[in-house]
Parts: sequence; C-alpha cells; structure tokens
Amino acid sequence: MTDPQPVATGPVPAGDVVPFRQAVRAWFLISLQTFGGPAGQIAVMQRTLVEEKRWIGQRRFNHALSYCMLLPGPEAQQLAVYVGWLLNGTRGGLVAGTLFVLPGMLALLALSAVYVLWRDTTVVAALFAGIAPAVLAIVAQAVIRVARRSLTHPVLVAVAVAAFGALALFGVPFPVVVAVAALIGWTVHRLAPHVFAGSDGHGGDGGPAPLISDDALHHARPSWRSARRILAVGLAAWWLPVAAVALLTGPDSVFTTQGLFFSGTALVTFGGAYAVLAFVAQRAVETYAWLSPGEMVRGLALAETTPGPLIMVVQFVAFLGAYRDPGALTPWAGALLGALLTTWVTFVPCFLFIFLGAPHVERLRHNTAVGAALTGITAAVVGVIANLALYFAEHTLFTRTSIWAWGPFGVRLPDPGTLSPVALAITVAALLMTFALKWPMLRILGVCALLGVGTVVLP
Repeated sequence: MTDPQPVATGPVPAGDVVPFRQAVRAWFLISLQTFGGPAGQIAVMQRTLVEEKRWIGQRRFNHALSYCMLLPGPEAQQLAVYVGWLLNGTRGGLVAGTLFVLPGMLALLALSAVYVLWRDTTVVAALFAGIAPAVLAIVAQAVIRVARRSLTHPVLVAVAVAAFGALALFGVPFPVVVAVAALIGWTVHRLAPHVFAGSDGHGGDGGPAPLISDDALHHARPSWRSARRILAVGLAAWWLPVAAVALLTGPDSVFTTQGLFFSGTALVTFGGAYAVLAFVAQRAVETYAWLSPGEMVRGLALAETTPGPLIMVVQFVAFLGAYRDPGALTPWAGALLGALLTTWVTFVPCFLFIFLGAPHVERLRHNTAVGAALTGITAAVVGVIANLALYFAEHTLFTRTSIWAWGPFGVRLPDPGTLSPVALAITVAALLMTFALKWPMLRILGVCALLGVGTVVLP
C-alpha cells in the first residue's frame, strides 16, 4: 500500500487534493477493471480509493454512494464523477466519469462491428468468461469489507439483511427499498439518536488517515447562480447534439428517434440498468424493430462481460438499428453515429446530476437527520450489493436459472445441471488468488482471462 502524503485536517482544499496527473492515471486503471456490473464497479473503487490509496474516507465514500443510489442512471459511474469532483473539482469529475465508461464504450463498439461482420465472438466471449469468475471473487471480497466497515450497529445489519431479502425474495422495487431504508434511518435517529453516534465507518483497519477525511468540509458553496450555470451548460451539452442530428437527418430519422428515446430512458433508470432493460428491450424489438429478441440477449451478454455500466447495452441496440436503417448515410457511418449519440445522451445527464447536487449533498453531511437517513440507505446498499453479487454468481456459474414462487416469495434458483465446470474452476482459482495469495486485482484479472481463452484455444 502506498502511504498518502499527510495533509492538515480542515476544509478540503479548493485545488487538487491529489496531483491531477496521478488522479487521471488512477481513474484510467480503475476503468480497466470495471467488470461485473455495479457490484464489481463499486468494489473496484472501494478497494482502490478507500483501502489502497487512502484518498477518501469510508464514511465519505458511503455518503456519496448513498446519494448516487437516489439518482436515475448508473450509480457506479455517478459515484466515480462524485469522487473525482471531490479530489480534483469539475475537471476531476469529468475525467473520472468519462474514463469510467470509455473502455466499455470502445470495447462494445468493436464487438458490435465484429457481430455485424462475422456474428461470431467465441474467443472474445471466452476471454470475458474467464474474467467473470475473477470479478465474482473481487465482489465477494468487497461485500465482506463494505459490510464490516459500514454495518457498525445491529440496526444497520438488520436493514442490510431486510434490503437483501426484499430484493431477492419479494422482488420489491429498488426505489421502495431505498425510501424505506432512509425512513428507518431517520426514525431511529429521532427515537434513539445514540444508535448511530459511534458509526465512524472505518472498521478499525489501522491504516493511515485518508486525504479526504470523513469530517473535512468541502470548499464548494451551493448557490442559485452556480446551479443555473451548471443547468444551462448541462442541458445544452445534452440536447444540442440531438437537435443537430434532428436538423441534419430529419425528425423521423432513426438517429432522432434513438436520441429522444434514450434521453428518456436516462431519466427512468432508477435501481440500475436491470430495472429499465425490460422496457428498452420491448420498445427496441417490438416497437422500433431495431434488432431481434435473440440479438437483444446477445447484446446484453456482451455488455455484461465488458467493462463499464451494463446500460451500455443501449449502444449495441442503437448500433444495429442505425446500421440497418442509415438513411442517407452509409450503414457503417449510420451505425457509428447512432451508437455515439445514444452513448452521449445516456451518460451526459449523470454529470449534470452530480455537479448540480453534490455541493448541496456535501453541506447536508453535518445535518444529523439527513445523515441518519443516508446512513440507513448505506446499510441498504450493502444488501443491494449482496443481491447483485448473488445474481452475478448465478449467471456466472450456471447457464440457466428459474423462478421458484410460493405465495409472496419468489426466489431465483440456478439449475444444478447447468453448472459450468470451467467457470467453477476459474472461480475457485480466483478466490485463492484474492483471499489466500492476496494478489493485485489486475494480475488476477489477467490470469483468469488467460484461463478463459485457454479453454477455447487448447484442445
């Protein structure tokens, strides 16, 4: 572990908390490891920023994550923007959020082209099939560590368990789980304020103090003038490309339709991509006929095994739709325009939400009632991550699952006969490398990727 340079306690400085070049390098390395959906992505940032580099305290990290969980869109990418903003201001947030999605965007763009040309991604699929078990081990480690550091009172443990059960057994909508957790946190604070008094979020690991401590004040002061400026710039960046495309290709072109449709979906993706993908699939397949049901499934599989947020699957959808109906453009030019425009309107709102809300959220950290509500959400987030980890494990180790229902209960159970011996073997190896050998994350991912390719290349 690299010891951070000591800093004085007090307000977070107005400049860079860490050298900007060093931060860019760190975010680039994080972006290469963002496999496994939100659980894996949060795990990577937790391990890198909180534990290894000690750039941000655990409670500060949890506070930011709780806010991001309340927003529409990919919460892990928004968390990257938030922490980047804390470390290096606006440019830090822009770099962190952009790098977070860039590798996945480029990888899925290339795989979309490969699919159109050859319809065969066997070796690529094998590569990511090796990476998935490695991510499973990393997520397991993250769930344990986040739980140990965040669940500092039996009430918080109960909230985490209840959140997991509500999602895994009853299929309660994610926004309801978050709202109830916030209400529980606020109620406990009102009735028994001593319960959360000792929750420091450090877990007693004995490491050096983080550069951004849990109690440091941020220099940013929210104001209506600043909010209006951010809103004006953000809305212009979001909608001007859509307007330009509509002007150049016509209001009824596939590009205009995709820009408007995916701008709308960016506002309703509460609870992560899974909450909105059914709606996207239904409209893309049945209403717009951009792709077939089987292609939607294959696109989702590619998005699940490439770095970055799962919602990136919309790029694959737009690529195929625009390739098949490019209008006056060539198919490849149309596909590229559709994919890039869709990616733009999907992720630009995330920056707007963070830059607009983060200064206010920072000021609310010392409001005990709001802090208690967010503490409840943080506990629920542990259950959410555990539920996502279970979902990821089922789909990594088994090829088929089914829903077992009994009254109000509904449990997704894997089919034991579809257990993948290769995935199980690589998972065991990844767990040994993670917990016993304590190898660095990039080395684990590299070894597991080679093991995955070896299952296809070797006879």
